[in-house]
Amino acid sequence: MGIRQIEIQLIASIVAVAASLPGNFLILRKMSMMSDAISHSILPGIVIGFFIAGSISSPILAIGAALTGVLTVWLVEVLNKSKLINEDASIGIVFPALFSIGVILITKFAGNVHLDTDAVLLGELAFAPFDRIIINGIDIGPKSLIMMSVILLVNLIFIFIFYKELKISTFDPSLAESMGFKPEVMHYALMTVVSITAVGSFEAVGSILLVALMIAIPATSYLLTDELSKMILLSSLIGIITAISGYWSAHLLDVSISGSMASMAGIIFFIVLFLSPKHGILTMLKRRKNLKLEFAKMALTIHLQNHEEEEESSINHLYDHFSWNEKFADKVIKNSIKDSLIKIENNMIFLTEKGITFADKSLKALRIENFK
Repeated sequence: MGIRQIEIQLIASIVAVAASLPGNFLILRKMSMMSDAISHSILPGIVIGFFIAGSISSPILAIGAALTGVLTVWLVEVLNKSKLINEDASIGIVFPALFSIGVILITKFAGNVHLDTDAVLLGELAFAPFDRIIINGIDIGPKSLIMMSVILLVNLIFIFIFYKELKISTFDPSLAESMGFKPEVMHYALMTVVSITAVGSFEAVGSILLVALMIAIPATSYLLTDELSKMILLSSLIGIITAISGYWSAHLLDVSISGSMASMAGIIFFIVLFLSPKHGILTMLKRRKNLKLEFAKMALTIHLQNHEEEEESSINHLYDHFSWNEKFADKVIKNSIKDSLIKIENNMIFLTEKGITFADKSLKALRIENFK
């Protein structure tokens, strides 16, 4: 493995971690689409910054992008607060409008500059190691690596200092306001961080991969834990795995690196979606199946307790009474016997002492639930 390959994976990993940090809060605030809007709508800010500075490496581009990102959030909220349209529609209006303005500005006034829309959308990760910072003849390293390292450091410092404020304003804005945390200030500070991360990632990975790293990765970690601190750590780890596995997939298949990484982010998300031990689809199906069985056991024991007639305790009668198919009824009976809730004598079902206690508790729980 050559030094350029290591640098590409390092750049992608740092971008993934830097993007996933604010992305966690976007997921928790149900603002995933806002990252897509910001990652596209900051384009006019970059172009205007270029017009002012005359160079694509000027920090004025980042400032312009950050301001446009905040403008995007403000415009979306103004439209949303008007109650005339919802937030999704507001994003759908603001983001294409600003992005198209950026595309028109590039096409009209910056056609001969290396600031094309393809680079903005798809990035140039394969070429990132060749754009290097050299000071006094000393090679400092790839520009994207240094720039994204600085942005990662800024994001880490921001979250470390304002972790408590971000956490409370994310889960309970009213409580945050009563504690004097000013949730609106935190909201716009977070959006500024998202905008700066987006503009820093543009040249290296493009806006498409940025959205995947900023949303798909935190969404994946969200399926694995309910704790914010663990979610942040997991998203960083998943981001690094996504970057490295995506690079080697692209290398083996000879395809786009950014496209491969975005695909890996999606593949990892769907694997976790199915297999997550806490919130995965398979876990939910198993939980639903167990709940159905548990409810059937409750119904069976309550029925036996309330009907002591011989006919009501017959196994064949229970099939008809509960409209259970034979397979499910056998499963309920076997499971109840295993839990020592019932016993069978002469094809009749009787409650055990444990079954009577279980039926009493079940009935009491149902009455309390109905009372609520």
